[in-house]
Amino acid sequence: MKKLLEGIGVILVLQGLGGVVHGLTGWFHYWVVVRYLGFLDGYEMYASIVLAVIGTALVIASDSVKAEPARE
Repeated sequence: MKKLLEGIGVILVLQGLGGVVHGLTGWFHYWVVVRYLGFLDGYEMYASIVLAVIGTALVIASDSVKAEPARE
């Protein structure tokens, strides 16, 4: 579970940062998922920042989850 939370958190952080970079420079045109969501038209930058913050919170919260014991 810890690895899953870390993985999802990293993906959200990357998407959020990519969205911010796309909003500021225009790079990562096809890579950012936020720009494909029609209901976020005009709010892509805010949504990208929220994604990055939620992803960071997930990565930090994954430290509080106990790692599962290795199964043999």
